[in-house]
Amino acid sequence: MASSAYAQELIPAAYTPAPVGVNFISLSATSNRGDLAFDPSGPIDEAKADIVASSLTYVRTLGVLKRSATATVILPYVVGDLEGLYLGEPAAANRSGFGDLLLRFGINLYGGPAMTFPEFAAYKPRTMVGASLIVRAPSGQYDPTRLINIGTNRWGFKPEVGVVHVMGKWAIDAYVGAWIFTENSDFYGGTTRKQEPILSTQVHLRYLFRKGLWAALDANYWYGGETLIDGTVNDDLQSNSRVGLTLSWNMWKQHNLRFAVSRGAFTRIGGDFDSIGLAYGYSWAKKP
Repeated sequence: MASSAYAQELIPAAYTPAPVGVNFISLSATSNRGDLAFDPSGPIDEAKADIVASSLTYVRTLGVLKRSATATVILPYVVGDLEGLYLGEPAAANRSGFGDLLLRFGINLYGGPAMTFPEFAAYKPRTMVGASLIVRAPSGQYDPTRLINIGTNRWGFKPEVGVVHVMGKWAIDAYVGAWIFTENSDFYGGTTRKQEPILSTQVHLRYLFRKGLWAALDANYWYGGETLIDGTVNDDLQSNSRVGLTLSWNMWKQHNLRFAVSRGAFTRIGGDFDSIGLAYGYSWAKKP
């Protein structure tokens, strides 16, 4: 469940540069409701979930090799209610706790130099190419006696490349990456769980209404993630997509609100959720 949730990311403007030395902190909460699809040969069937995922995020903009870069730390907290059939009998589960810590480093390779505040004010973006690496640490709540957990008890790595093309008030973002996982040697029942990589793609079409106010149409697709338990392959290959809408508003110079809605367009294995989220952010910097 947790690995599928991270593959569902819909994040527009992830490679848009900012001046060096900006700090940004945000609080977000997303409500997810819908069906869960597991391996058809497994013990869980007709599963539904109501999950609220919140997070505390800190971002720092940097200048690395004269390029615009960002360092990000994300601490998630999850509360969830799940119900369905376990071995044919009705069952329910409640989970709450911290999820796996995420660390991200991103850098603009083309079209996004490291800039001071005056340089950024005069900057006219056109085409930008960036790259990033997300590291997901096995720090979340985990109990090997439970089949469903918030944490995953393994490391995850996501290298990604993104392209941004700006056309006046319009912009297109396109990202391609892949989640790669280490094995969980303490899975349910004392088994070892391995998972194949998950290819992840995103496309966003953004429109700038005015400075500090923009909206985006979002879509993604992810494929892969087939699992093996003690070497036995499960029928849980993921081939899923989501569509959504994001609205970002800088209410004042340092305050930002971001609203997002999305729903599953196609789901084979994983969470077919309707999601609605709200985030508040505050930024600050020491200007020269």
